[in-house]
Amino acid sequence: MLNVLLVDDDIEFTDVASQIIEFLGHTVSSVANLQEARNLLEFNQFDHIFLDFMLPDGSGLHLIDHLKKLDSKAYITMITGHPSVKGMLAGLCGPKVDYLVKPLQREDLESALNRKAKQKKNLSKDAGPTRHFGCLIGESESMRNLYTMIERVSQTSANVLLMGESGVGKEVVAQAIHTASKVQGPLVATNCGALSKELIGSELFGHEKGSFTGAVGRKTGVFERAENGTLFLDEVTEMPLDMQPNLLRALETKKVIRVGGTNEISVNCRVVSATNRNMTELAESKVLREDLYFRLAVFPIDIPPLRERAADIPLLAEVFLSELNEEYGAKLVWQQAQLQRLANYDWPGNVRELRHAVHRAFIMSDVQGSDVALPDSFQSPFAKVSKQTNSISAGQTIEDVEKQLITATLAKVDGNKTLAAEMLGISTKTLYNRLHAYGDFND
Repeated sequence: MLNVLLVDDDIEFTDVASQIIEFLGHTVSSVANLQEARNLLEFNQFDHIFLDFMLPDGSGLHLIDHLKKLDSKAYITMITGHPSVKGMLAGLCGPKVDYLVKPLQREDLESALNRKAKQKKNLSKDAGPTRHFGCLIGESESMRNLYTMIERVSQTSANVLLMGESGVGKEVVAQAIHTASKVQGPLVATNCGALSKELIGSELFGHEKGSFTGAVGRKTGVFERAENGTLFLDEVTEMPLDMQPNLLRALETKKVIRVGGTNEISVNCRVVSATNRNMTELAESKVLREDLYFRLAVFPIDIPPLRERAADIPLLAEVFLSELNEEYGAKLVWQQAQLQRLANYDWPGNVRELRHAVHRAFIMSDVQGSDVALPDSFQSPFAKVSKQTNSISAGQTIEDVEKQLITATLAKVDGNKTLAAEMLGISTKTLYNRLHAYGDFND
């Protein structure tokens, strides 16, 4: 299945083409001009784009230039009503661009999509770990539980609240929910914590020209832009309390009023919000109104921190390194001992910190060779041994507590067994004996 975008101001054509593309088993979105296409491409990725040569606000060639800047992997089919233009376009565009002349038949669209589908299938043979919903990586039990929740909620229109530590990938999970939902509209994202109190109303609901100083034109808010799609509100708990009743009203009535306006505008989108606060913090800090919480968290999802799914760390490291290899034409490969070091570390910054660590190691490596130059330590100014790693609960055996202590100490010193033995107050030989006794540790 491909994710397809139609960029054409001919509504009759896009309606018919959309029906054909959906019948062929693909998802499709359509926009009528360049600006709408740029807005959609800001937060969405497409496998194939059918692009009209002449649009109300410019040439389709401008969008091709924009796609190059975004490093998009989309295959492009230019559409024109003039056969003579086809030859001219061939000299202007690259090999990833095909050409069709209106009027189009079903066979034309099917043939164009089949070329991309075949290319995607060939690439997937060497794509490495499975990307669930096109973006999530991990085969641990906690991730499989997450996939089940995404599948279940995608079959409804319920609002979702994502909770998890900083760096766990909440926006990626929002993308997965959007993809699994197979909605017609776009995924539109905004960060509630990055907006001033004065501007957040304009960002969410839009404003009319002249409604305040600097409002030189009408602006469409994110609720309207996410029509028939998904609105992602990141850091929703950082929204000022006195603005929360306005958001609550929009969720309850599914209507918004632009700042400076009087007319109610109906909106239809699923709201996926995110916070790095847990349930206890939400209750104690009082940063979110209770009535708003119940509207946002119809279906709450806890995203597991990376330390709770250590088995996924080698998969993620492989993917991150593969992406860098492809970008820079390198052929670096991990050694098994390096992957074990990565898996043993606590990663307080979660997936974001792991990605940055891999990137730093790549920069320090000789790209003419194959060895990755991992640093001696992964410690950052924000690193800390997690409370969860050192927690002890009733009913644990002494062996479990001992194993937990050794695991935490090894993670603290990046797997250096000699240093770990010194910190634990035991001999190196004793430490090795305990590791062998557990069976799942390597020398």
